Amino acid sequence: MTLLHILVLALVQGVTEFLPISSSGHLILLPMLFGWPDQGQFIDVAVHMGTLVAVLLYFSTDVKGLSLAAFAILGVKSAQQNITKLETDYRKMFLTLIIGTIPMVIVGGLLVTFSLSDALRHTPVIAATSIIFGVILYVADTRCPHDKGLDKLTLKSALMIGMSQIFALIPGTSRSGVTMTAARALGFSRPEAARFSMLLSIPAILASGTATLLSTFKNTVGPIPYFEAGAAMALSCLFALAAIHFLMRWIARTSMTIFVVYRIGLGILLFALIGNGYIA
Repeated sequence: MTLLHILVLALVQGVTEFLPISSSGHLILLPMLFGWPDQGQFIDVAVHMGTLVAVLLYFSTDVKGLSLAAFAILGVKSAQQNITKLETDYRKMFLTLIIGTIPMVIVGGLLVTFSLSDALRHTPVIAATSIIFGVILYVADTRCPHDKGLDKLTLKSALMIGMSQIFALIPGTSRSGVTMTAARALGFSRPEAARFSMLLSIPAILASGTATLLSTFKNTVGPIPYFEAGAAMALSCLFALAAIHFLMRWIARTSMTIFVVYRIGLGILLFALIGNGYIA
C-alpha cells in the first residue's frame, strides 16, 4: 500500500465511522473509485481499532464510569466503593450497552457462520440504503419530540436501539446513523442520541474487530503488513477524534439535515455512475 492509499483510507474511516453516513459503504467504494486493490481485512481492522481508540479517549469519563460499573457488577470491592462517587448511574448504562449489543452480535455471528457477510457488498445496495436510511433519519430527527436524556434510557429502549444496529450489517446503512435514528425516534435529544450511539460502538467495534482479526491471522498467507496497519490505525484515530468533536458541536446547535442531504446526494450519484457504466 502507498502512503496516499493509507492516508485516504484512514481519513475515510475516521471521518465516516461516527458521522451518520456509513463507513463500511465508503470503504467498499474506495477501491472501485480509485482503482486501488482491496486493502484487506487486516488493514480494515486497524482503521476500525483506530476509531475505537478515538471514542475511548473522547468519552474517557464515561469509559471510566462504565469500567468501574463492570467491575462493581463482578463484585470487585474497590470498584463498588468508587462507583458510588459518580454522578451518573453507570451500572444502568453498562447494562443498557450490553443489552443493545446482543442483537447485532447474534445476527452478525450468524452471517459470518453461514458466509453471508459479503452477500450485500454491492454498489446498488449502498446507493439504495444511503437514500432510504437518510430519509428515515430526517423524519426521526425532525418529526419526533426529543428532550430525553440518557437517565431516561430503559433496558427496553436500549434493546430497540440495539435491534436497529442489525440494519448496519447492510453496507451503506451506517451503524451510527441507524442507532441515532432509533434514539431520536424514541425521544432522546441529539447530543444524548449521539453519545449513546458512540458508546454503543465500543463493544460493537471490539467484537467485530476481534473476530475479524482472529480470522485474518488464521487465513492470511504471507507477510502481515504491521507497519501499514499501525500507520492506518494512528491516522484513523486522529481523524475520528476530529469527526467526533465536529459532530458533537454541530448537533448541539442544529439538526442532522446536512448528513441527510449528503446521504441522498451520494445515493443519487452512485445510481448515476452505475447507470452510465462507470462502476458496477
